[in-house]
Amino acid sequence: MSELPDDELMLRYRDGNLAAFQELYRRHSRGLYRFIAWRSARREWVDEVAQDSWLALHHARSRYQPQGSFRTWLYQIARNRLSDLQRQQQDVLLGDMAQETDFIADMLAEAAPPATLADTALDQRQQTGALYAAIRQLPAEQKDALVLQHFSGLSIEEIAQLCEVPGETVKSRLRYAMRKLREHFAHEAKPQEEKA
Repeated sequence: MSELPDDELMLRYRDGNLAAFQELYRRHSRGLYRFIAWRSARREWVDEVAQDSWLALHHARSRYQPQGSFRTWLYQIARNRLSDLQRQQQDVLLGDMAQETDFIADMLAEAAPPATLADTALDQRQQTGALYAAIRQLPAEQKDALVLQHFSGLSIEEIAQLCEVPGETVKSRLRYAMRKLREHFAHEAKPQEEKA
């Protein structure tokens, strides 16, 4: 199964092959989870939206027709579910940002190589928190493009399809996002250099 493309696996799952679903889940569960976590306003929504997305995929399997990237289709399911949840829970969206930052920092730290010293782990957590905070300040379109490419592994074409914009627009958003992050960290480094 591991050599089959996603669309073929989904067609096999549509026809009742559970091993095909297991392979799709193995390939895409972490990336989908990260995508949801970056977009979610509340930590407790991430698991719910991820489960709902896989459940929606299961219910939609009989209607599945390969039209573009499977991963884009899956992420669109998650994006729609999260949007629905955010509309339903607008009063909850004013939750504690510190808790959210800790959650994302923990999630990103899991993906990083393990640190050998406690100081290194603390430093890595602080850097991850700073990166998260900087990314959260980006305009939504730039943040989405950056997160989809760097944390979920989507291609330019997949991001364009998911965001319903041309590929050149995605490239521009990524360039602007990276420029803003570089400027942010260059500005943050100046006060520390002045202290030294």
